[in-house]
Amino acid sequence: QVQLVESGGGLVQPGGSLRLSCAASGFTLDAYTMGWFRQAPGKEREGISYISSRDDSTYYADSVKGRFTISRNSAKNTVYLQMNSLRPEDTAVYYCAGDRSTRTIRIGIPFEGNFDSWGQGTQVTVSS
Repeated sequence: QVQLVESGGGLVQPGGSLRLSCAASGFTLDAYTMGWFRQAPGKEREGISYISSRDDSTYYADSVKGRFTISRNSAKNTVYLQMNSLRPEDTAVYYCAGDRSTRTIRIGIPFEGNFDSWGQGTQVTVSS
């Protein structure tokens, strides 16, 4: 059974850091393009980053570029999102997702309709 489990969310002050983890079971992460999405209250889900299954190239939305870093550990079958310089507007539920096709790579942005497998989400709250 394909399963993704996020962890690492929590409450952090503005300017602080968090590292989110997404552990996979039932499939090999390396074969998937893995993405991170977030959804703030009252807003649509936003694709903020992905790491390509083809060559580990990465994408970041402008809203997180320079502050967030996506990576994967093949041995642990886990993908990470390192989040630095957090801002109140980063407050959201964060989801990891996997795209087993090449759709995300071909279009170059993480569109949630192209992702097959989803985690349950982890809450990140940035507040003083």
